[in-house]
Amino acid sequence: MVQIKRVATLYRVSTKGQLDGNDIPMQQRSCRGMIEKKDGWKLVKEYTEKGVSGFKVSASNRDVIQQAKEDAENGLFDVLLVFMFDRLGRKEDETPFVLEWFVNKGVEMWSVIEGQQKIEAHTDRMINYLWFWQSSDESRKISDRVNEKHMQMAEDGVFRGGGIPYGYKSVDLGNINKKGKALHKLDKHEEESKIVHKIFRLVLEEGYGQLRISKLLNEENVPTRKAKQWGGSNCKCHT
Repeated sequence: MVQIKRVATLYRVSTKGQLDGNDIPMQQRSCRGMIEKKDGWKLVKEYTEKGVSGFKVSASNRDVIQQAKEDAENGLFDVLLVFMFDRLGRKEDETPFVLEWFVNKGVEMWSVIEGQQKIEAHTDRMINYLWFWQSSDESRKISDRVNEKHMQMAEDGVFRGGGIPYGYKSVDLGNINKKGKALHKLDKHEEESKIVHKIFRLVLEEGYGQLRISKLLNEENVPTRKAKQWGGSNCKCHT
C-alpha cells in the first residue's frame, strides 16, 4: 500500500515583471505536475509570495515562511515542494538554515528542478549551504548586470518607459529588446520645447509661479498634452 504524503507548495516572485510575466502560474504548474507524477503525493496547501525579495527580506519578516513553519509544527504537511530552492530565499547566511529547520521537523524538502535535499550528514549541510551561496552570488551578479545595463541605456539616450516629459517626443531606434518590444529614445519636440523655454523664462525673468503661468497659457490657448487646461501639475516641465 502506497503511503500518502501530504504536500505543501511554495511559490515566490520578487519583481513586478515576474508577476506580469506569469511566473507564479509557471511555478504552480510545474509543482502540481510533479505531484501528479509522484505515487501517494497529495496537494494539501499552496503558499504564495508576490513581490517579495528573497535576497533583501529576512525569513523572519516574511509572513508566508512564518506561516509555513507554524503549519509544519502543527503537522499539516509532510513535504514542502518548490520550483527551485531559491524560492525559499537567497540569503546565504540564513536560507540554508530555513531549509534545515523544516528537515529537522520531519518535513521532506523537494524542488522540481533540484530534487530532494536531505540533511543526514555533514556533506549534506555543505551542499545545502553551497546551493544558497551560489544562488545569492548569482542574484548579486544579475543585479549588477541590470544596473550597469540601465546606466548604459540612459547614457545612450534609450527611453526606458514611463510618461514622456512635456517638451520631448519618442523616436523609434529601429531595434527591439529581448521581449520583442521596439526601443525608443527621447528627442526634442519642436513646438512643445518652445513652450518649455517660455515657462522657464517666465519663472526666471518674470518671477511667475505655477498658477500665474497656467492662467497665461490658458488665455493664450496653448494646447496641453492630455488635460483640458493648464494647471499647477502640468507646468512642471523638464529640460
